[in-house]
This record gives sequence, structure tokens and C-alpha cells, in this order.
Amino acid sequence: MKKNMNVFQKKPKWIKVKLPMSKNYHELQKLVSLHKLNTICQSGSCPNIGECWDKGVATFMILGNICTRSCRFCGVKTGRPNKIDWKEPEKVAKSIKILKIKHAVLTSVNRDDLQDMGCSIWIHTIQKIRYFNPNITIEALIPDFKGEKKIIDKIIDIKPEVISHNVETVSRLTKKVRIQAKYNRSLEVLQYIKERNRNIRTKTGIMLGLGEKEEEIIETMKDIIKSKVDILTMGQYLQPSLKHYPVRFFVFPEQFQKLKKIGLKMGFKYVESGPLVRSSYHAEKHIK
Repeated sequence: MKKNMNVFQKKPKWIKVKLPMSKNYHELQKLVSLHKLNTICQSGSCPNIGECWDKGVATFMILGNICTRSCRFCGVKTGRPNKIDWKEPEKVAKSIKILKIKHAVLTSVNRDDLQDMGCSIWIHTIQKIRYFNPNITIEALIPDFKGEKKIIDKIIDIKPEVISHNVETVSRLTKKVRIQAKYNRSLEVLQYIKERNRNIRTKTGIMLGLGEKEEEIIETMKDIIKSKVDILTMGQYLQPSLKHYPVRFFVFPEQFQKLKKIGLKMGFKYVESGPLVRSSYHAEKHIK
């Protein structure tokens, strides 16, 4: 992992992806636009949007598209969020039915401005998805909810098949990259979920290329496995804009494979590791 200059760097050949052109992609794009839905695929500038949308797979982002936090790695807008759209849960649920999605992934912006931090919309959305799609499985990619156990309990009690929360980076870089988040709090949230219900699969993801050292990555992986996490994803950080935290270096695909082998030896049930891997990449495989 060679450290490069702090500039907006040219992507290496293994990062480049084709422009989305498929029929399925354009149909999903129209559906999202028609119902005024949000996806992390768009808001987070995911490089896999073409591949996933071509397969009819999307990660729906609820509670609007403006986050109350200002993480330096994230392409989602930050500021004062709009009012809650109580029709959003049903619109998401019906869109999933139209798309014939078998495994749905939900995420959300942070809503620290709300007393329950948006938990009621989370519960309502999952209920509506199951009502319109009885045989579906669900992954809930949740915020840390400031570590409030009473709120996290409500997500656990509705029993999504997978609950994920991303650690994002190593301990040393957390304050620089995530700002309002806390490394240990994220680990505690993940461990608490597994302790409350061992049948729910837990999952987290970390980004590489932020300036971390290999030994720090391995130490982070050890911290995550100690927190009883089942599934780990690792991918290359890509700078959304010049205003965001810079890419320090690009990690070679071979290094991702090396880390995957290390993770599996540690005891993770599933490790998704590669330059273009994101938290929801191949999410349907993580429940098997």
C-alpha cells in the first residue's frame, strides 16, 4: 500500500466501470424518480450502480436524502433534513414488489434531529415491505442511533434477517473521517445486536485507502470479530468530491484477496473483499 499525494487522484484500471446502459437500469431509474424515492446507490455515488440496477437490485435510503451528520467520506448531502414523508414506507414497499426483489436492503441518513432518530419510519417501512412482499428477506443497514439501546431494541425486535452497521475505518482515523461517530460505539452496537438475538446475522464494512496501515486493518478485523460480527465487507474508498476526505492510496486487488483470507481464518462466516465492494454488494449472498 503505497502512500500517494493528497490530491484528487486518477483511478487505476481496476476501479473503472462501464456506464449503465441496460433496460433494467433505466426502468429502475424511472421507478425511483416517479415515486420520489432515494437510494444510496445514487446519493452515495456507488460505482456498482450499473451492475446492481441491471439485476434489479437497489439499496433504498429512507428518511430523506439529507443527513444531520457530516462524515468526510460520504457523498450524501448534509444539513437540515426535510419533514418526514409518512407515505415513504408504502412507496418503498410497493416499488420492491414491482421490481420483484427477493432480498431488500434498507439504509437511511442519520436523523439526530428526531427524538427517536427515525426509528419509527424504519419499523413502519419494514412492516410495509413484509405486507406487500410476504416471502422477502431484509437487511437493515442502520445508523448507530447514538448507541441508544431502547431504539436499537426496536430494530432487533422486528427481526430483519441481517442487521448491518458500518465501522467504516480504523480507530486512529475515525475522528478524522466520521467526525460525530465513535469507533467503540459502533462495535458496541454490533455486539449488542448479536447478544440480543443470535439468530440475526450481523454485518459491518470498512473502507481502505484512507491512510490506514495493514496492521491497523488486521487489528480492526480482530475488534470486529470480537464483537461477534458474522459478515465483513472491505472496499476501496473513492473520494466523492474535492471537498471530501482525500484518497491516500489505491489498494491492489491482490491485497483485498489477502485480507479476505485473513478474515475467513479469523472466523467470519462471509467476507466480501475487493476494490469495488460496498456494504450492500452481493447482499443477497450474505443471508445464505
